[in-house]
Amino acid sequence: MTLLRLAPALTLAVMIGPVAAGMAGTLLPALGLMPVLGQSGPGLGPIRDLLGWPGLTRSAGLSVWTGGAATAIALAITLTICAGWHGTRAFGWLERALSPLLSLPHAAAAFGLAFLIAPSGWIARLIAPLAGWDRPPDVLILQDPAGLSLIAGLVVKEVPFLLLMSLAAMPALRPAHSLNTARALGYGRMTGWAKAVLPRLYPQIRLPVYAVLAYSMSAVDVAMILGPGTPPPLPVQVLRWMNDPDLTLRLRACAGALLQLVLTLGALGLWRGAELAVARAAGWWLVCGGRGARDGAARAAALGLGALTAGGLIAGLALLAVWSVAGFWGFPALLPDAVTLEGWHRQGATLVAPTADTALIALAATGVALALTLACLEAETRYGLKPGTRALVLLYLPLILPQIAFLPGLQVLALQSGVDGTRGAVIAAHVVFVLPYVFLSLSDPWRGFDPRQAAVARALGASPTQVFWRVRLPMLLRPVLTAAAVGAAVSVGQFLPTLLLGAGRVTTLTTEAVALAAGGQRRIIGVTALAQTAAAFVPFALALAIPALVFRNRRGMRHG
Repeated sequence: MTLLRLAPALTLAVMIGPVAAGMAGTLLPALGLMPVLGQSGPGLGPIRDLLGWPGLTRSAGLSVWTGGAATAIALAITLTICAGWHGTRAFGWLERALSPLLSLPHAAAAFGLAFLIAPSGWIARLIAPLAGWDRPPDVLILQDPAGLSLIAGLVVKEVPFLLLMSLAAMPALRPAHSLNTARALGYGRMTGWAKAVLPRLYPQIRLPVYAVLAYSMSAVDVAMILGPGTPPPLPVQVLRWMNDPDLTLRLRACAGALLQLVLTLGALGLWRGAELAVARAAGWWLVCGGRGARDGAARAAALGLGALTAGGLIAGLALLAVWSVAGFWGFPALLPDAVTLEGWHRQGATLVAPTADTALIALAATGVALALTLACLEAETRYGLKPGTRALVLLYLPLILPQIAFLPGLQVLALQSGVDGTRGAVIAAHVVFVLPYVFLSLSDPWRGFDPRQAAVARALGASPTQVFWRVRLPMLLRPVLTAAAVGAAVSVGQFLPTLLLGAGRVTTLTTEAVALAAGGQRRIIGVTALAQTAAAFVPFALALAIPALVFRNRRGMRHG
């Protein structure tokens, strides 16, 4: 058996191995087993300690409420946009506006939204002349107790992801044919799409939806920026316990991480139950004959929601840029009184080391993920392997399980083995999260490659290895680089793996940005978040530029 044929098993081991080890490292301390702290006998002490914490009910409730609400709203916006506008020119514009924003790091998006909706933000400055305000309104918007600003931050970041996952799944469904048939029978665009396309589309995006739900419930960086703090959502509180100087609180942290896992699995179970209930309840609606021909207002609302999502992210990004060069900027002025590079001069030198670490970790993690992905896909091609549903579920497992559930355990194991606080440990942790995105980004273009190209090369005497290096890989250069750019952007945005496995000694632009959340220094935040955004965008710029340069004399391959 060749090494290439073992690539799929090796890839799953690289992803699932750390997750399983981390879960074991979380479960054992949660049950009182942590010899390094003198806890060598099993017991329920950490769990009782957690249950006795006064803010547990509120903290756990915030996690469930914000995660569930954000997922439901993001999915509703995505489906209404697709139903009302898929296949139209306006949809193409919206897709082009949202697609680049997929690489925007969550922390940068959260800071941009915070600058936009804060009492002294741009929205309040626009309203101020009409409302007669000469000072910011005394309204708690950011970090509100209900978590509404956190929900908004999660929604605007997850809509682009769900929209692109839907677009990737739709070509195989041939939605235009189904929609044309429905329109010919008198159905409105949205009703026809909901009845003819949605029942076939949703099963294709179910796993991405589950990933969004799991992430939204366990987000730490966004919650630290936009979420309430007294008490915070459970994942943030678990992180506080993990970083507390009192090491015995790590037992409570592991118990809290285990509770977060239970909450997430419970939420996924409830979501699945809701899917079945909606499918059963909607059965009569699919055949009742209601055509919903007058859907102009609904379509306008769907387009408005999409434009609001894209506009919020773009405006937030613009605010980061403005604040990074702002001089004095008093309320209610729309623009600063002066432009200065003082923030860049002051913060630029301190960002050199985090930028270098960010680039090194992203390159290494993406390189490992890309090599494993190419090996898996080439093994599929050579040996006729066909991954089933179980393999796809395992691929999504690191995205569906909350990071806070197994990363504390992985940190404990790294601490015991002496590798915590090293770049190697951080890179290994990043690979776990980068690999699924790289595989999902590259698998469809790779499988869609015309096999006749390889057949011609084989007929001319090329070996399978030569076909890979000299035919398939060059012709798929653009998708390969795009998948690498997606992986690099995912690595740049990783906060919790870097913080826990790096033990505070490995700093990246993301950890630096989130650390500034409590300081309120908007100019410094603008500089750092903008640098983080640039680090995520640069790989995409290279993914566009390199094929254009390499194939500048081959017009047919320049955009392939």
